[in-house]
Amino acid sequence: MSEKRPRDPNELAKRLVDEATGSEPKYDPGEGKDPTAVALGRKGGLKGGKARAAKLTAEQRAASAKRAAAARWAARRSEE
Repeated sequence: MSEKRPRDPNELAKRLVDEATGSEPKYDPGEGKDPTAVALGRKGGLKGGKARAAKLTAEQRAASAKRAAAARWAARRSEE
């Protein structure tokens, strides 16, 4: 399984310098993943939203859109 890059800016900077100088191997986010599983997940992800929307009634889609808009506006109000 691949190791995630550090979130701390100083640790990340050191890691990038080590990778650039060859002290440490390059970061590969796909390392350790099964290509078959990745392809299958992507295939489902590409059709998921459209398939879900096709199953919803017009009223359900409208209610979902209203909830989404309310959440976006609530987030914007909390920033102010």
